[in-house]
Amino acid sequence: MPHYILLTGAGFSRNWGGWLAEGAFNYVLSRPIDESIRTLLLQYRNNGGFEKALDDLQDEREKQRREKLEDAILEMFAHMNRAFDSTDFEFQNHVEFSVTRFLGKFDAIFTLNQDLLIERHYLCRDDLGLLLHPKWNGGHMPGMQRNDAVAVFGGGMPQKWSPINDPSQFVVEKNLQPYFKLHGSSNWFYGGSGRPVLVMGGNKPDTIKRHRILEWNGNHFAEYLSKPDTRLMIIGYSFRDEHINRTIRTAARPGFKLFIVDPDGIDVLDKDHKVPIRPVPPIDPNFVALGPCLIGASKLALSESFGRNRVEHDLVMTFFG
Repeated sequence: MPHYILLTGAGFSRNWGGWLAEGAFNYVLSRPIDESIRTLLLQYRNNGGFEKALDDLQDEREKQRREKLEDAILEMFAHMNRAFDSTDFEFQNHVEFSVTRFLGKFDAIFTLNQDLLIERHYLCRDDLGLLLHPKWNGGHMPGMQRNDAVAVFGGGMPQKWSPINDPSQFVVEKNLQPYFKLHGSSNWFYGGSGRPVLVMGGNKPDTIKRHRILEWNGNHFAEYLSKPDTRLMIIGYSFRDEHINRTIRTAARPGFKLFIVDPDGIDVLDKDHKVPIRPVPPIDPNFVALGPCLIGASKLALSESFGRNRVEHDLVMTFFG
């Protein structure tokens, strides 16, 4: 029996108005940051954006400037999350085209996103178990606990979560759909205070190793992909994180299948696809390893596929066929 896994990137949240890298960069640039940080951001505007700027501020002597930039990034997430709070999750009212029911088909959901779209509209819905019956009784984030039992908004969603202190308590609950955030989240804090558990900048693997919950999540990503007859759908991920790419490439073997939802379609696997004169066949290691695993792709936004475009919706759903 196939195992269905979902991986989402910024392009997933984009369907509900979330920013991609350029939009996020523009918002951060608009914040009241000092001129030295603004100059640094402009220097990397076409080469890594605010994540590259963060790399330049890793020295302990730059701690104050780095935290100012991180605060501006957190404001960006807060702005998006407030907007998501009043955004309709479904693109129409027909159950057949329900995004909620679509997500419920996966055995596990992994995301690189640090916004709260899924938590707000899917994971923490009080009626999720009823909507997903009989496969799941609801959803959960393994290894995480609510950190503010009183301060909640929209569907009972806590404003803050924190990792469970004891890693032996990191457990995937039976009959609950697991949701793993591989790079942390804008509302994850240790003990509800201090700096958030966020992975940003160029040296993501080292940052992940400093957080037991993130390392555990990453190990589970590899574990889920290693299961026989695994089908992975990737929505809105641009293959820019080599540690994630490596995990997916390692899973490429007989029986592993891949479906991509991205404006570039399967070309998202080929970093040279927009170069006028490029190697033929492609030599990008992602394309070489994963090309033989492809079973389909969709270039349209989910807002179209799960809106009124029945043809494209049927194409996406062949993933489960």
